[in-house]
Amino acid sequence: MLFQIAEKLQDNSTIIFLTSTGWAAASLAILHYYSMFVLVGSMVIVDLRVLGILGKNYNAVALARRIFPWVWFSLGISLVSGFIMFAGDATAYVPTWSFQLKILVVLLAIVFGMLVQWRIPKWEESPVQRTEAKVIAVISLLLWIGAILMGVEVPAISGIG
Repeated sequence: MLFQIAEKLQDNSTIIFLTSTGWAAASLAILHYYSMFVLVGSMVIVDLRVLGILGKNYNAVALARRIFPWVWFSLGISLVSGFIMFAGDATAYVPTWSFQLKILVVLLAIVFGMLVQWRIPKWEESPVQRTEAKVIAVISLLLWIGAILMGVEVPAISGIG
């Protein structure tokens, strides 16, 4: 059933146009990579602030409020552009373990990004930086870096893309 959905996606005329027309495919790739850089860079700033490595003079809640709109906006762009890029060759990606691992890493990174956003006000109230905050920030940081590395490695490992 999943393979049939992948075939329908791949045969969609809009997807075919966006992924096979030179300028459209290049624009889509640039949009995807740029949005990932904004997303991961923004999360890294917040995670490093939670770890006490960056911006010690800034209130973590105020910093997060300024940065998280960039995180979620760029995540939306990245998900849409990534989905279109995936859909162009969906039948090749679906059975590939490296692609499946990439999706898992991205989903976990999103969950940990949400945890950081939800808990940062609680962590900031505490006079001492909690171990929980640091562990979640490190995991979030590693997952976002892993998402980028998996994005680079999927074509190298699978030969797709």
